[in-house]
Amino acid sequence: MPQRLILVAKVKSPHLGSTLRAALPVFLDRGWAITGEPGLEEPWVLAGLDPAKLQIDLNLGASEAPADLCLVLGGDGTLLYAARRVGMRGTPILGINLGSLGFLTAHPVSGARAAVDAFLAGSLVSDVRPMLEAELWRQGCLLTRQSVLNDAVLAKGAMARIMDMRLRIGDQDAGPMKADGLIVATPTGSTAYALSAGGPILHPSLEACVIAPICPHTLTLRPSVVPASLPISITLDDAEDAHLTLDGQVGHRVLPGDEVRLHRAEARITMLQKPGLDFFALLQQKLHWGDR
Repeated sequence: MPQRLILVAKVKSPHLGSTLRAALPVFLDRGWAITGEPGLEEPWVLAGLDPAKLQIDLNLGASEAPADLCLVLGGDGTLLYAARRVGMRGTPILGINLGSLGFLTAHPVSGARAAVDAFLAGSLVSDVRPMLEAELWRQGCLLTRQSVLNDAVLAKGAMARIMDMRLRIGDQDAGPMKADGLIVATPTGSTAYALSAGGPILHPSLEACVIAPICPHTLTLRPSVVPASLPISITLDDAEDAHLTLDGQVGHRVLPGDEVRLHRAEARITMLQKPGLDFFALLQQKLHWGDR
């Protein structure tokens, strides 16, 4: 059987066509089978690629064995989507950054072909990232369960009053709190929403989570770091308009009395990176440390 590649792309990116032309022919020349979602047909053809070589599958090969590679052409949001749809099935992810920030899609668009060549040469290294599993419970019934690579955010609507919540970590009560919301982030997600809420940056290798309140009513309520082995529970006591948002992409309405439970997920995401990738050099580049 031919090797299989799942292609996930930001179809509205102005860089998509040129990146497809640079990165895909080498796979086609080697006989790889390429699968993508509806919407990729037009940029594929505009890139001058044979339309017969692209298989369209809304489920991205979910009914088959895990693919050999998931190639992500987009930004971090595209990679988070690919992680949920493809990476959790055990397929490694190679991310090419077509956006501007790109903490997760660390390979620049200018080096798309070089990254693909490095993968085919076997010179990329696996960067395995932990995930959180989030559950929403209502009156003893499980409403939803999903693993997240970045974060789970319980927050109020734009016009709603401040939220009353109770936080429990492991078997200990962490106290009631009043805030606009609460972020629970993995080390990967510590450079996302949690960072803007004043949370610390965690090295990706840590087995820990960040708990960061959003605009707390008590200014002494600060972000904290807890072991990933401890389950986290957030019970919503009072709120007018609350939502649970998972990885910034999937949302659920939360009612008073609902409980959000979070614990370390069994699944992990494997991203393919350049050897010797320096996490702190990446932070300097993306966050402009040292600039005046």
